[in-house]
Amino acid sequence: MEYLPSCMFFLSLLALTLYFLLSRAKLINNSNIKLPPGPTPLPFIGNLLQLGKKPHKSLAKLAEIYGPIMSLKLGQITTIVVSSPKMAKEILQTHDQFLSNKAIPNAVQIHDHHKYSMTFLPVSPLWRDLRKIGNSQLLSNKTLEESKGIRSQKLQEFINDINQSCLINEAVDIGNMAFKTSINLLSNTIFSIDLVDSSGSVGDFKELVVNIMEECGKPNIADLFPALRMFDPQGIKGRTSVYAGKILDIFERLVDQRLKLREVKGFDTNKDMLNTFLDIDQATTQVMKKTQIQHLSLTLFVAGTDTISSTLEWAMAELLKNEKIMSKAKQELEQIIGKGKTLGESDIAKLPYLQAIIKETFRLHPPVPFLVPRKANTNVEICGYTIPKDAHVWVNVWAIGRNSSFWENANLFSPERFLRSEIDVKGHNFELTPFGAGRRICPGLTLGTRMLHLMLGSLINCFNWKTEDGKKIEDMNMEDKFGITLAKAQPVKVIAEKIYN
Repeated sequence: MEYLPSCMFFLSLLALTLYFLLSRAKLINNSNIKLPPGPTPLPFIGNLLQLGKKPHKSLAKLAEIYGPIMSLKLGQITTIVVSSPKMAKEILQTHDQFLSNKAIPNAVQIHDHHKYSMTFLPVSPLWRDLRKIGNSQLLSNKTLEESKGIRSQKLQEFINDINQSCLINEAVDIGNMAFKTSINLLSNTIFSIDLVDSSGSVGDFKELVVNIMEECGKPNIADLFPALRMFDPQGIKGRTSVYAGKILDIFERLVDQRLKLREVKGFDTNKDMLNTFLDIDQATTQVMKKTQIQHLSLTLFVAGTDTISSTLEWAMAELLKNEKIMSKAKQELEQIIGKGKTLGESDIAKLPYLQAIIKETFRLHPPVPFLVPRKANTNVEICGYTIPKDAHVWVNVWAIGRNSSFWENANLFSPERFLRSEIDVKGHNFELTPFGAGRRICPGLTLGTRMLHLMLGSLINCFNWKTEDGKKIEDMNMEDKFGITLAKAQPVKVIAEKIYN
């Protein structure tokens, strides 16, 4: 048994040596390429030590020195980081054709997920088919309008859970409540069931999703030195495979149950995404096979739960610390929909200040600080510099949102800035792109923003909030925790007092 670790160490060392020699040869061949400026890399590890525990912040500081487009060497990977709206537009729109493919982390290559996921598939006929299905049948305005009853029901359950906490004077964990609501919203939209029980416990399913997010958010040496991918030295891919496998098994059982139900004529009356998937599979030779449905569902759950809950938590934290903004939001809601009432989707367009609060939260606390990194499929010339083929490209939307060159009082939470601005989050304004832009913009943008407005507006209009005993709002920890999503380091737990209409 002692022989095996020694053998693995030797193989890893050999693989790294070979990869280093190949990289040196490639570097010599590309010596005429003019890379963007950047800090001098150390031998072998490159600029890894300069990332720190919060790369979005350390790279923002480096951008102040080297400019809005800079290059780093992270292990053996050439990485280009852009930190201005102009450079973001170059990446996400102007040169989108050559920078649309995504860098695929080793942790994602489990159960062949990267071969099915819209997020990581390269631009290809399969990806175009999936995008067309998503835009025209799953997440179109017509489909969302037809499914608004589900969102209304889940929103009411969200409020009911908080009411129960009110009765016993129990602190509400905003992020946890939002996570549960997001999971059940998606599970009802796709499968017409709750995947979290009514007792309020988020149970095993949430734990699986959170574990996947945590593993994929960890720095992985196998991504920095690709020769090590086959060895999975930190065990990240192995653990992710276990967690994702359990979720895929749940989805497989749900699909099998629905297929049996559909065999009984007239018995299946569900009008959900799963039936849409299965109808497509029967009507055409397109991509909606059972495995594809499982992986698309996994993508939706991983992408659509933590992002919503973390954004809602940040919004509430900022409102709790800014009493005047909270008061102004309450006043708008009381005037437009009535004190103590939950929101309807038709109300959102009538609430410009609530919309501004959501935009300001996205500006200061983008859920994915670097978006999903892209990968150049050829050499790309930008502003006199070359992004070399196979380089990874990071768009630091966190830095863009806090850049004082583009935002007045950049670190101040001030929704008023958006009342006098046409900037939105739909990928047209590169000062604010929390969902990305171009052909790879997040397809769940409309659904996600609807849920955020509904939940936040109802939290503001239906409840007053106070801290737990002995705690002061001004002492609230506003530090973030870096990962795939930019979560609060400490959860927001506050006491709710119901407002009666």
